[in-house]
Amino acid sequence: MAELSLSKIGRLARDELEELVGCPAEGVTGISKTDHGWTVQVEVLEVGRVPETTDVMAGYEVSVDSDGNVTGYRRLRRYLRAEVEA
Repeated sequence: MAELSLSKIGRLARDELEELVGCPAEGVTGISKTDHGWTVQVEVLEVGRVPETTDVMAGYEVSVDSDGNVTGYRRLRRYLRAEVEA
């Protein structure tokens, strides 16, 4: 199979994660190459609230093989949208 672009890998991981967890993904925050494919970090809106600064967000790690198939995922953390990482 032809080499996948980073943007394609990110879209595949984001779209599959949305379907798996049933929540909208807001974006890809990282992609790194592994021995067996790729690891993609995706931010997801888990609970929408008013005001938006109190939305519950989550960061997920998605594993994608070299053919572009999602092989696993896990939630790394949950946080309020207004929280800032140090």
